[in-house]
Amino acid sequence: MAAPVLKWAGGKRRLLPEIRARIPERLGVYHEPFLGGGAVLLDLQPARARAGDVNAELIGMLAVVRDELPALLAALRGHAAAHSPEHYYAVRAMDRGPDWAGVDPVTRAARLLYLNKTCFNGLHRVNRAGHFNVPYGRYRNPNIVNEAGLRAAHDYLVGAGVELAVAGFEQTCAAAGRGDFVYLDPPYDVVSDTANFTGYAAAGFGRAEQSRLREVCAELDARGARFLLSNAATGFIRELYADYRVEIVQAPRAINANAARRGKVDEVLVRNF
Repeated sequence: MAAPVLKWAGGKRRLLPEIRARIPERLGVYHEPFLGGGAVLLDLQPARARAGDVNAELIGMLAVVRDELPALLAALRGHAAAHSPEHYYAVRAMDRGPDWAGVDPVTRAARLLYLNKTCFNGLHRVNRAGHFNVPYGRYRNPNIVNEAGLRAAHDYLVGAGVELAVAGFEQTCAAAGRGDFVYLDPPYDVVSDTANFTGYAAAGFGRAEQSRLREVCAELDARGARFLLSNAATGFIRELYADYRVEIVQAPRAINANAARRGKVDEVLVRNF
């Protein structure tokens, strides 16, 4: 079975049982505009799928898994052989170099996977300049070359002819029509006014974007597409989607530098069917 090939903040691997229980029997074309780590796509493995994300590195990596797996595995084996704190920081610094924009897709994909498997807490984070800035993680035996997982993801992506695109949610959702299914996992609304809302909005998805997404969901509903949306169980989100079916579920919070703050939090699953 295919599974996410990298750890991703907000990934849905632990929430999959709740999501599976709410998936319609017939999907039509599956659309996912906030792909992230791809846990839901790879778990459901729909026969026809279109997936998008604004993160070009992420989409590029999955395209390499789909189209250039042997070269990717060879590059990862090179990272595994050279793995050390010094190698980690040299690879991390690649996106600071003047030639980074011209680096080939396989090298970029292998870098993303290597850093994800060896950085502190498996956290993907970039600074305001777009540079990856997570420190080295002191793992005893990181699974840098996850060949079985990568082959499973490759087999599904190729077999289903999954379309991958660097695109915003409006663009990805525009192609969904009657009988199609859309899973939406946007950046979550913040739980409180003190929960770093400024930083959250600076990343490009504040409450104005949440409201725009609600309008896109209304358009999907009017076109006869079914959607399922994940978000934080804030009053703002529950009110925003009050016209639809809103269910509260408990989801584990897996990524936090402070282990004591990892636990279950309330989330909502919203659907129009």
